[in-house]
Amino acid sequence: MKVFEISSGNTLSFALFTDVTNSKELLASMQAGTLEPEVALLNASLISDVFPVLAAAHKTLLSKSRGSLTTRTLHSELVYNYSGSKHITESLKRCGISDSSTYVLAARFNASPEEMEAIGKMINGTEIQLDELEAKADKAQIQKHYKVSGLELGISSLADAITCRIAARDAL
Repeated sequence: MKVFEISSGNTLSFALFTDVTNSKELLASMQAGTLEPEVALLNASLISDVFPVLAAAHKTLLSKSRGSLTTRTLHSELVYNYSGSKHITESLKRCGISDSSTYVLAARFNASPEEMEAIGKMINGTEIQLDELEAKADKAQIQKHYKVSGLELGISSLADAITCRIAARDAL
């Protein structure tokens, strides 16, 4: 587990899991609104670095402060904001977990240690270090999803390219 301070005393806690076996149940609970504690479950293979997720988290908290969440919950808004798409359903399907997800990044705003422990028990998988994100990322899939060209990667990192798209999505 790793905790990052985002803004105004808000934090985002992460836990990265591999070999997850209960994605189907987690997805069903999430869709029913019964996931306790509430958490964002992201498809970790589409994440090469935590910085773009932190940018999406900042954008999520800004939407909440303005009373303009696009989705039903703060944590689904995080998944939506991480996606490069303006389509809610497509965003949640692509960047959230699916029935068959085995590699999952769990993220929770302002989590207590007890809540993160509960999340760890809720996910049937092996928790690994957040440092492993880059090595396990499906870079080809990320480039395709965010439409990042090889030329762009010649002058920028993949994480920077994704962060720019997250920041600029509403303006485009």
